Amino acid sequence: MEYNKGLVIAGFVAFLLYNILGPIIINSVEEFDETGVLMVVHLIAYGVAMCVANVFYTLGYLVDAVLNPTNSVSFRESLFKLGYWFSVSLPVLFIAFIMLSFLFRNH
Repeated sequence: MEYNKGLVIAGFVAFLLYNILGPIIINSVEEFDETGVLMVVHLIAYGVAMCVANVFYTLGYLVDAVLNPTNSVSFRESLFKLGYWFSVSLPVLFIAFIMLSFLFRNH
């Protein structure tokens, strides 16, 4: 539950960044337009991305079983933290990459 909550919050933050920075950065290069239909498309795409993230989350059990033969709780917690922070950082990093690509497109 904590994992999906983090993904939802990260997706919301990324969506806010996209809608705040998009008109400022993208409009300088091309027209930025976030319609209701486009919002639904983004929501569906992020739902699919969350499903993929949950598949990798589930694979964490396999990684734990293979790489943690002593059944160490600290290893398991570290593995979860690594996967969690990687997963929740991706949506924001993706938006940052998009914005940077528009900033440096003509340079």
